[in-house]
Amino acid sequence: MCSSDLAIRGVIEGYYGRPWTHAQRLRLIDELGACGMNAFVYGPKDDPLVRAEWRRPYDGEALERLRELVDRGRASGMEVAWCISPGLSIRYADAGDGDALIAKIRSVAAIGVTRFGLLLDDIPGELRHAEDRAAFPDLASAHVALIGRVFAALRPDERLIVCPTVYRGTGDDPYLATLAAIDPRIDCFWTGRAICSPTLDLADAAHLTRVLRRPPTYWDNYPVNDVAMGYELHVGPYRGRDPLLWRASAGVIANGMELFESSRIPFRTIADYLADPEGYDPEASWARAIRAVAKKQVPKGWTVQVAPGVSVEQRVEAAMRGDEIDRALLADARHAGDVVAGVPDEREDIDHLRRLHPELVHDALGVKPGAVLARVVDPYGAGC
Repeated sequence: MCSSDLAIRGVIEGYYGRPWTHAQRLRLIDELGACGMNAFVYGPKDDPLVRAEWRRPYDGEALERLRELVDRGRASGMEVAWCISPGLSIRYADAGDGDALIAKIRSVAAIGVTRFGLLLDDIPGELRHAEDRAAFPDLASAHVALIGRVFAALRPDERLIVCPTVYRGTGDDPYLATLAAIDPRIDCFWTGRAICSPTLDLADAAHLTRVLRRPPTYWDNYPVNDVAMGYELHVGPYRGRDPLLWRASAGVIANGMELFESSRIPFRTIADYLADPEGYDPEASWARAIRAVAKKQVPKGWTVQVAPGVSVEQRVEAAMRGDEIDRALLADARHAGDVVAGVPDEREDIDHLRRLHPELVHDALGVKPGAVLARVVDPYGAGC
């Protein structure tokens, strides 16, 4: 049982790239629910029914898959929130577009969804249509009207969370001052001072709470590695998050990578932080996560050992220098075990991983090839 003071503890499928499969989502809901998380947010940027073709209703298989996600989430203690991203094409002054948005939300509510995300991120910062410019003084005012209409269409047991167009920074943007007029019962996403913030601290959260008139829900862009970060592999432990963040935050939702299997390692460390922010130990959590993720992917009878005595920081520092790091741990390179335990992609099976040369494995924080997270050890010392 999780006793965290963070009410919202979960992950979001909100990256740019190939969406996870239905089977992967079901598996993750079960796994993270058992780790104490309580929210799975569905909002992949490249699902056309979420973004590019947001007006088109769900039907057939797509609707049934979504229904199964909702049911699995309920059984696993993971509420499934569904998001829609209409901002690239919606006409805010067009009643027909507003009706289409509400109709889409109500159709998803009919299969059991009770928490909805209205994502207005990554869109132009100005009104583009003449009728919108005639109806609203600025984009923020149009958003306040749209959010208000959507919220009015929800039932008492349904919740709304919004991702604003200005979702990062110091919190002093005029857009946010206008947006703060929305109903205080509506939650608001925030990524921190940057899109991918190296730290999230209590002082910033408290300031944003005053600006938005509600505590933020952090959309934490870790371990996501989309767009310009595609060459990086983010499988290190969760770091840089204030242990007292819960005092001025509604919760944290972590954005995953397209690489589903690799995401599972940092997700487990994030679950540990969310369950006990003040007692969280990144290195210990990371060791447990690697063991938990790797144990089902190695041959029967093999064990997993986390590289002893070498911290993430030491590995990153050595990688930046270009050193041949952890060489002592790889002296027996002819053995099958000298591979990273964080699998790059579930399509890459263990036989392929055994053929990888250690220098081709990316560092724990995606800095540079070279560092080793863990090694899979053949207890009998058999060669490849």
